[in-house]
Order: sequence, then structure tokens, then C-alpha cells
Amino acid sequence: MEAKAIAKMLRVSPIRARLVADLIRGKNISEARNILVNVNNKSAKLTKKVLDSAIANAVNNNGADETTLYVKEARVDAGPVMKRHMFDSRSHIGHNNHRTSHIIITVATK
Repeated sequence: MEAKAIAKMLRVSPIRARLVADLIRGKNISEARNILVNVNNKSAKLTKKVLDSAIANAVNNNGADETTLYVKEARVDAGPVMKRHMFDSRSHIGHNNHRTSHIIITVATK
């Protein structure tokens, strides 16, 4: 039995968010929560929200037992890029790209 949660358009770089997603992939729910609580960055907080939502979906919608759940899939996809420009030295245009990401977490029973 599987349950999924998706958070889109999050203002964190996909490269940074993938580092956190790699830490919890394949782990039990309790281990994954402990890892996310102890990692001190923005993407860990956002990933924890998505993980809690996926767990709630599994328990409430599918009637799964929370103790038997594990993280089956933790994926971070690149979202749209907000492109900003600023003046640079010697009349050049500098680019400042604000990247966004989509976090997808699937939990399943063992």
C-alpha cells in the first residue's frame, strides 16, 4: 500500500534539496524523521513537511499502520526558474537565477 505527497514551487535549489532527499530514501519513518529534524537547513524543513503529509495520507486515506511504513521514493525535480537581472561591472548584465523545486515523497508498507 502506497501513499504520496507532493510539494511544488518551493523556493529552494533542487541540488540542495536532493542532498536531503538522498539521506532519507529507503529508511523507516522514524529514522527519516530523526534525520530531518537534525539536519539544519531549509530543504530539510520543507522535506519534513512533505514526509509528514505523505504519512498522514497513508494513515488516514489507506488505513496503514504508521510503524510499518518506510520511504519508498524521495525525489526532487527542478521547477521553473525565476530569472532576475542586475547590472554588473563595465555595463554588463549579471544573471541571478532563483531556482525552485518540486519534492515528491512516496511511503509504502513493508
